[in-house]
Amino acid sequence: MWFKWFKKTAEQQSSADEMPEVLAKTLAEFQSKEFPMPLDTLIQQASFSSKRNSLSLTLKFPWASVADELLPVLQQVQPDLKLELQSENAAEPAYRNIKQVILVASGKGGVGKSTTAVNLAVALGLEGAKVGLLDADIYGPSIPTMLGLTDAKAESPDDKHLLPKQAAGIYLQSIGFLVDPAQASVWRGPMASQALLQLLNETLWPDLDYLIVDMPPGTGDIQLTMSQKLPVTGAIIVTTPQDVALADAQKAISMFRSVNIPVLGLVENMSFYQCSHCGEIDDIFGTNGGLELAERYQVPVLGQLPLQKQIRQSCDAGTPFVLNPAESGTGFYRAIARQLSFALYWNSQHQQAKQPDIIFTDD
Repeated sequence: MWFKWFKKTAEQQSSADEMPEVLAKTLAEFQSKEFPMPLDTLIQQASFSSKRNSLSLTLKFPWASVADELLPVLQQVQPDLKLELQSENAAEPAYRNIKQVILVASGKGGVGKSTTAVNLAVALGLEGAKVGLLDADIYGPSIPTMLGLTDAKAESPDDKHLLPKQAAGIYLQSIGFLVDPAQASVWRGPMASQALLQLLNETLWPDLDYLIVDMPPGTGDIQLTMSQKLPVTGAIIVTTPQDVALADAQKAISMFRSVNIPVLGLVENMSFYQCSHCGEIDDIFGTNGGLELAERYQVPVLGQLPLQKQIRQSCDAGTPFVLNPAESGTGFYRAIARQLSFALYWNSQHQQAKQPDIIFTDD
């Protein structure tokens, strides 16, 4: 069935060039390691050019990272084949000109939530997305430091709105651009929530595929404000394998489910430590705690990140770790970004399937 679909699609797109049967069959049988879904469910258009020995595919799925896996497989049956792959984020804007709003949260502090949010946002940008990053940790904004903008101040074109900063290929906004970093923000919950809403609403965000929101730890006023005032697409929970962190992560999952925000997945940070000298792996904070929590709540594990000195050094230096391809481990964040893309696609398909058909009659 898949083979016939691919051949028919190719003939529709190009009457002069018919896709070779062996190529169509390879496409039909291909399934990515990172996107556990048959490719035929993701292809919107397909065309083959015998003159240029090239195959053009348009995916209804962000992003085109699957090309790294797909091209070598296709070239085994069609040597020197050129692959032109385009993809699109078909989601409708959830908030103004922002297509999808993703909360990165944790039940407690110190688990690497902000580090994950920064590297995930930059990784999505490297995948081809237009990404914004909002630092919603009103009491302890760390995003400016992690992106090398410690001394940056907010700018306004009209004394009413704020311009987002740009760094590492993404747009960002933080309360850290408005307050003295040496001073504590001594605000009650409602004040902090109002400040966050102003920061969100008064920033002149460009058209974005994703807005990643680095949430403060816990399950308090700011989390409730974001869930009630903003059309959130979903949340990611960051934890370590340690029992104390898992107990709080469990509360975060329960909170988001209670306000009908889908939990898109869990990231287990500081999952293991590998000695740089002997290569021995040590589970300092426990073993597979995040995996067991994810299984209990039936949410996917987007990735397991190592406890690595270079990640901390990159954050302190203001350069996201994922931008250092020479360092081992940067691929973890790229893989999480791709898994998140799949989780969002799968969630959107599931939501559409749940929508009831409403039929109006004259009775």
